[in-house]
Amino acid sequence: MQDIINKAKVLMEALPYIKRFANKTIVIKYGGNAMVEEVLKEGFAQDIILMKYIGLNPVVVHGGGPQIGRVLKAMGKESFFVQGMRVTDTETMDVVEMVLGGKVNKEIVGNINRHGGRAVGLSGKDGGLILARKLEMTGINPDSLTPEIIDIGMVGEVESINPAIITALEESNFIPVIAPIGVGLRGETYNINADLVAGKIAGALRAEKLILLTDVEGVRGKDGRLISTIDIGRVPDLINDGTITGGMIPKVNCCVDAIEEGVAKTHIIDGRMEHACLLEIFTDLGIGTAIARF
Repeated sequence: MQDIINKAKVLMEALPYIKRFANKTIVIKYGGNAMVEEVLKEGFAQDIILMKYIGLNPVVVHGGGPQIGRVLKAMGKESFFVQGMRVTDTETMDVVEMVLGGKVNKEIVGNINRHGGRAVGLSGKDGGLILARKLEMTGINPDSLTPEIIDIGMVGEVESINPAIITALEESNFIPVIAPIGVGLRGETYNINADLVAGKIAGALRAEKLILLTDVEGVRGKDGRLISTIDIGRVPDLINDGTITGGMIPKVNCCVDAIEEGVAKTHIIDGRMEHACLLEIFTDLGIGTAIARF
């Protein structure tokens, strides 16, 4: 009997959050181990469906770097990275579009639909969703020690978001699942970092939350302990003093940009934990690191 009572308490704990987030948009960047391990993939699909059924509007933006790498390797094509970005020539861009917009996107859509959801797969090329421009990357020339522009091919950044197609799907009770591929003014296709796309889409939708699923617990302090909340005003100091380092810097900056564009709250959480999204949204303590104006 106590187990049953405990289950009721869990539901009651979730009730105020269900009321608070009813009809609100939650943008989730889906990547890392959560996209690889079968138990986590099933749990993620169930989380998304539950959100939709209780009145939230989840929007999924997914990555797929390891899947792209495996296909390129099978083709005998080596992958190269500059500052964490995949060098994307025309042939690689074709593979990126095939894997992200095809195999990975449709697998996620299929998982959600198989569990009773109504998901629709998109790329940024659909309905003019993501207008992109070529990413201008700079580095230091090792010989002259002067700045230089580095050409990494068809890697893009977001110029603008047209959220009309997402809004139309939400109003029709569908769940958008978006591959981070953008289109340029002349119809050229660009590979864009999924975190950045998720942040820009969250901003365009004035989402209640942006959640980035990662393979770490969140941001840790210099003492190794998880930092549960960070005010965006503290971020520059935490980067300068080395608390936020490496690959966590662009993720945190993505969250800051989303807050500046109207997102209420952002979260970096551990996607290796089963039902991580539900634990963050519907429990008092939450998980990971929340970044917002506190």
